Amino acid sequence: MKSPSSVLIVEDDSTLRRVVSDNFVNRGYSVVGVEDGNRAIEEAMGRPFDLIILDVMLPLANGYEVCRYLRQEGIETPIIFLTAKGEESDILLGLGLGGDDYLTKPFNIRVLLARAEAILRRSNEITNEESPEANFTFGRFSLEVGARKLRDQTGQPVKLSPREYDLLEFFLRHRGEALHRDRIMDQVWGHGSQVTLRSVDRFVTALRRILEDTPGEFIETVREFGYRFR
Repeated sequence: MKSPSSVLIVEDDSTLRRVVSDNFVNRGYSVVGVEDGNRAIEEAMGRPFDLIILDVMLPLANGYEVCRYLRQEGIETPIIFLTAKGEESDILLGLGLGGDDYLTKPFNIRVLLARAEAILRRSNEITNEESPEANFTFGRFSLEVGARKLRDQTGQPVKLSPREYDLLEFFLRHRGEALHRDRIMDQVWGHGSQVTLRSVDRFVTALRRILEDTPGEFIETVREFGYRFR
């Protein structure tokens, strides 16, 4: 029998933490709840989770600091940020640090559950996908799909955030296609995500800085449409 998906819920408001935890438990999830950033790091580093629900305004270490630390340590567990902050700059900061989705308070618990289920479903699809091509090579790089690693010509790993990796793999699986920004957003971030088309452009720019010696070497801009990976 398949074990239930495990969720780490990080929220300093004890009432909200209990409500969120109870709803996930009622859906059959295995749940651990903690109240501060340090405990979040300890739990996430100490055992594998399938998903992290992470408040931004936390004691000891805020959610952004927790996310940054976990990504630097190679923890790729999907993260949904919860916060009262709703400015685009805050959303882009969280996504840029490696967050997978963002929900502003107050929120509908059913929306949070739906977002969580969508992220877990995509994660399972990626894990279970039978790829006829275990590696993609382009230029001086090689992408190892099974290991979720990008390497240069010397075999050294090239650092990518989880979202940058997902975007690059999507491009490589659709090499030569003109990809509309809406399609990229839906396939890489998922339907209903709060990211904007500007977020797509921002992540493409970040990938270009990592991969390209000259602009457009790999990722071509299709004017008023989207992008094509050469």
